[in-house]
Amino acid sequence: MVDAGFFEGGFGILREGESLVLPLAAGAKPPPAWGEIVQRDFPSFETSGSTDYRDMLRWTPEDRARLPRSFDVVGDIVLVRLPSELEDRREEVGEALLAFVPSARLVGLDRGVQGPERRRAVERIAGKGPWSTRHRENGLAFDVDVARAYFSPRLAREHERVAAQVTEGDRVYDLCCGVGPFAVTIARDRRAKVVTAVDANPAAIELLRGTLRRCSFRDRVEPVESRLEEFLPRAEPRERVVLNLPLEGIKYLPSVARAVSPLGCLYYYEVVGRADAETRTEAIVSALGGSAAWRVADRHVVHPYSPASDLVAFVLARSGD
Repeated sequence: MVDAGFFEGGFGILREGESLVLPLAAGAKPPPAWGEIVQRDFPSFETSGSTDYRDMLRWTPEDRARLPRSFDVVGDIVLVRLPSELEDRREEVGEALLAFVPSARLVGLDRGVQGPERRRAVERIAGKGPWSTRHRENGLAFDVDVARAYFSPRLAREHERVAAQVTEGDRVYDLCCGVGPFAVTIARDRRAKVVTAVDANPAAIELLRGTLRRCSFRDRVEPVESRLEEFLPRAEPRERVVLNLPLEGIKYLPSVARAVSPLGCLYYYEVVGRADAETRTEAIVSALGGSAAWRVADRHVVHPYSPASDLVAFVLARSGD
């Protein structure tokens, strides 16, 4: 969001209930999925230090410009990706981020999610303590271990958006659930009859159970440790299905389609090249069974993934046949 250049510096952020109101730059037009545009008076502030962690490094301007502007904060852990040519200076970057982020305890070099259990390869570059933390979003607190189970702090709005569309009595599958943010956010609203959260990673299910122990609505979530290949053939159709497997979910769509009941919805997430957005939509509908059985109810960019691709959300509605 910061990289997109939508926000005006020099002003504070307002909190209104569970929502944050951010100061937009003049003429900025952020995607509608980010929320509504409102008029507010923002407090100005004076900064005694830098508002960009890169300014804390005594590097040449050219080297600083090669660093990413953005990074992820998960609880009290900061995760950053670096271009390979700057990895030999990773400790300097780590110390700068540790000093820059007030809540930071640990800074990790993020080498991406790997393997069928979607474990993130991380290397400590500053700070101390374990990779486990407690991350707060949308009024909920999640047990997270960034090295053992999948979690992305960039999906907070998606968790809330999908939960808001669940209606009274819906039954939900959260497939490849990671630590369960979709499942827990949906269950929090108490409209879903049951949410079955499925993941092949035992650490993810363990962390989800830890989160649920603190929740009064814990009985609405059913954690299941299973691979999709084993779970889907015996899955009875349900009204809502979430599949957040952005790099390889397409191969499961024929089986996932059978887990969506007539008139139900599939929330599917995929990394899509910007040049291939239209043709990719056609390929997804085809994998599900074709346009006679499915229609695209919504498609929007969640966030940029790389210089040439985005994480895209597809809401696909099944026909009543």
